[in-house]
Amino acid sequence: MTRWGSLVRVQYFPPYKMKGVMNMPITIPVRKNETVDKALRRLKKRLDREGTLRDIREKRYFEKPCMKRRRKEKIARFANFLRLRDENK
Repeated sequence: MTRWGSLVRVQYFPPYKMKGVMNMPITIPVRKNETVDKALRRLKKRLDREGTLRDIREKRYFEKPCMKRRRKEKIARFANFLRLRDENK
């Protein structure tokens, strides 16, 4: 968190670099009469919407290509199951 006069910014720097993507910080300006807790909540919502934390968790450990493929197939099977179940109603 940095402070310049009355402007307070909460910044989050992603810990890894994605191939071909600039590593830009996510900045949340704290509004007038806003608590830092609310600003942190807005930061967390923004991180969740952008999928930043999910990406970090996925890249925390190496995942073998066959396990990646299995995980994606499992998700596809489940989505197909839900689609078929909804069609039969």
